[in-house]
Order: sequence, then structure tokens, then C-alpha cells
Amino acid sequence: MDEPKAKQKRGKLSLVATPIGNLADVSERQRQTLAAADLVAAEDTRHSGLLLTHLGLKKPLLSYYKHNEAGREDELLARLAAGEDIALISDAGTPGICDPGSAILRAAAHAGFEVDAIPGPCAAIQALVLSGLDTERFAFEGFLPRGQAKREFLQQLAAEERTLVFYEAPHRLRETMQMLAEAFGERPMAVCRELTKKFQEVQRGTAAELNQIWQEREPKGEYVLVLAGADPACHTPEVGEEQLKAELKRLLDGGMKHKAAAREVAARYGLPVGEVYALGLALKRE
Repeated sequence: MDEPKAKQKRGKLSLVATPIGNLADVSERQRQTLAAADLVAAEDTRHSGLLLTHLGLKKPLLSYYKHNEAGREDELLARLAAGEDIALISDAGTPGICDPGSAILRAAAHAGFEVDAIPGPCAAIQALVLSGLDTERFAFEGFLPRGQAKREFLQQLAAEERTLVFYEAPHRLRETMQMLAEAFGERPMAVCRELTKKFQEVQRGTAAELNQIWQEREPKGEYVLVLAGADPACHTPEVGEEQLKAELKRLLDGGMKHKAAAREVAARYGLPVGEVYALGLALKRE
């Protein structure tokens, strides 16, 4: 009688956080996970090659970045099915936080593979802690929209009471700081630059004060902006349902889409968008 075949090993996917600037921040667990991997999927293989060299590791590298992550999914799942352990890293920080990683983790988990995330540096958390602002409740908004959509997006956040954290690129910093000053002039905030690196800098002040500084300075490096939440005591007084419907009707009659109108009215009065959206549905039924 033939002996039963041994069950084939299935691979494991690990999202591994990497330093955001200082290589001394690599943890032993991160090093061990990368050392044990059969393949390292990396946002930039040249950049990640330097990290592996620093760790004394030589591993097969596969590019995995924003514009090819969908196309890589089947290949990575096939390699997991073949028993390979895969470590996925981004250029800096935690994969999945404004970097590729979340999609393949969901796909691997859905397919029944073991998945894990090896914790480590994250620029948003580092900036939040260094800002000196409230850390009990916060909202991470990532990179802001571009152009006029950015201004509208910030207006929608006017009544948000949690501390807000944004990422921003140097070539868009001045525009963003100007819009923040216009929307939140006297609101406390912090501008964090080049975190954990040689030229780390944290500036604290009001949005208006910091905007003035950065209109006169040439932005260089990577930025994280941390903005204090709205003061609950400064919220707009309660508004009646009929007034909300009247404002929604005016916007809808003017050609604005239902969702956009709900967002605008909700931001104006510090109300949940879903609540105002529901009023719009009731208005249409009427």
C-alpha cells in the first residue's frame, strides 16, 4: 500500500516595516523575517538592495509598486502556493500605509495563506507624537487631493475634532500650507520634516504662522503635517432639519451632485455626511 504523500508546505506573506530614514531603527524581528524569506517584494529594488546589504543579506528581489501591484498578484499567490515565504517592503515605513501592500495581503488572506505584519517605523505616528498635539484621538488622511479638490476636502474637515495627520510632497507644500492657513488660520499645528534623518525638523505654531515661514523657505525633503482638531465649543449652533433641506435643495437645483451637496452642507454645520445625505434622499422622495 502506497504511503500518503506529505502535505505540501504553503508559503507565508509578511509585510515588513522598514526605517523611514535611520537604518539603526531596523528591529531584530524585521531582520529575521527578511533573512528567512525566499523572496523580497520591494517598491524599489535598488533602494531595498541597499537595506539588505546593510543587514548582510542577499535575497531575490521582485519589484512591487503602485503601478504594477495588480499585475503581480497572480505571480505572488502562485509563489506562495509553491511554498515560498515572501517578505514585502516599501521604500520606507509600513507597507499598506500610503504604500503598496494592503491589496496583496487581502488577496493572500482570502486565498487561505498565512499573513503577518512585522511592526516598525511609521512617519504618521512619529510626527503625531512629536507634534505635541492631542494623541488620544486622531485621523490619518494620507496625501491630500490636488488643486481645487484639496481646498474642498479641507473644508469638509473643518468640524473634525480629532487631530489630523497628512503627508505632503515638497513641491506641493507651499500650496497646501496656504490653504491650511486660509481654512484653519489660528489652529495649532506642526510641520515635521525629514523624520529620523540627519536634518529632522519639527516646527510648532499656528497654521498661519507656519504658512508664513514656508512661503519664504524652499521646501526640501519629506513632510508630515499635524493639525489640531476643532474645538467642540466652537461648533456652529444646531440647525433645523428644514433649513438643511432648503440648503440641500438650493445646491441640488444649482446642478450639484447629491453626494457633493451633502458633503458641503455637512462640513458647514459640523454634521455627519451620512445624516445630511439621508435628508437629501428624503427631499428627493418629497
